[in-house]
Amino acid sequence: MNGTLISVSQLNRYVKSVIDGDRNLKSLFVTGEISNFKLNSFSGHIYFTLKDEEAAVKAVMFKTNASRLKFVPSEGMKVICNASVSLYERDGAYQIYVNDIQPDGVGSIAVAFEQLKEKLEKEGLFDKAFKKPIPSFPKKIAVITSETGAAVHDMINVLSRRWPVADIVICPVKVQGEDAPDQMCEAILDVNNYTDCDVIIIGRGGGSREDLWCFNDEKLARVIFVSEIPVISAVGHETDFTICDFVADLRAPTPSAAAELAVPDINEILYYIDTLSHTLKSNIYNFIERLEKHLSDIETNPVFLDRFNFINNYEQLLDSLKSRLDNAAKMQLDIREFNLANTITKLDTLNPAKTLLRGFSIAEKEGKAISSVESLSVGDNIKIKFSDGTVDCLINSVERKL
Repeated sequence: MNGTLISVSQLNRYVKSVIDGDRNLKSLFVTGEISNFKLNSFSGHIYFTLKDEEAAVKAVMFKTNASRLKFVPSEGMKVICNASVSLYERDGAYQIYVNDIQPDGVGSIAVAFEQLKEKLEKEGLFDKAFKKPIPSFPKKIAVITSETGAAVHDMINVLSRRWPVADIVICPVKVQGEDAPDQMCEAILDVNNYTDCDVIIIGRGGGSREDLWCFNDEKLARVIFVSEIPVISAVGHETDFTICDFVADLRAPTPSAAAELAVPDINEILYYIDTLSHTLKSNIYNFIERLEKHLSDIETNPVFLDRFNFINNYEQLLDSLKSRLDNAAKMQLDIREFNLANTITKLDTLNPAKTLLRGFSIAEKEGKAISSVESLSVGDNIKIKFSDGTVDCLINSVERKL
């Protein structure tokens, strides 16, 4: 192309063909730090810049590849990108087209686990306040697991041995692979909608972290959280932890342990009942013995041995009390009679009529007794009462003592 006049688009197209033809640029592993991260919500494509201390390159990851990521890339994350290099003709700038992203130093599964755990924890899905209690004596138990694994047989054996009175409903599902979360979600919803189970056990036996990854599914976690029936998570071994464990109402270290936690031991219950029965019988016998002794004490009481003498004694006491009561009443009556006679005597002494009989008289003016000449004037009409009659008088003169 030396000396040839070409357009910008022709130049970019040529440079792109050169870059695309270089096999060394077809599949590269490029490490760097993510910046200017952007997820296009409409297209699903991811755009970012991959940089180190000295340089930067634009990167794009199309939706098809982005949807396969097990974690969400974020600003500042150090990653390793599997990518090819090409030129974006419109801008004349080269960029890398990313096929896969792995966290640098930490596996993508570990990052995805921590990201989802942090997200759900902030939403409150792990809060103890939302944990439902496991029923003490379940009548029907749903077991959601693989029907071919050893875990289901272990759980059935433990449940049947410890609590044979309960019905066991097996809900066979995949417990590994991409289809597993959807099947487990559907099983939980079916148990809630179409059965009268008291508790759900969901889980599987041990395996690699990748084998257990389906129990870290966000949709499964949310279905467990909204389940009206309590859920026991039993995934892997005691050292294995999944999102399912955190959101469930109870986490069991193994499937067998989940079966033990779901039901009581019927032998312990029967022993407890026998102990209560023995204690109850012993208490009843002791109570009856106390009543019999009390009855015996009553029967040997003097009241019952010589009841007529007992009655006579009380009759004598009653006569004595009656006599004392009569005497007290007569004494009170005599005192009141004496006081009444004394009062009558005093009143009789003060009777004006008695005074008149002794030769005295009472002068009245306008119906009131006259006690002083100060109340009289010449010309006043007065009445003078004697013991045998009354006279009217007219005041002719008034003499006052000086």
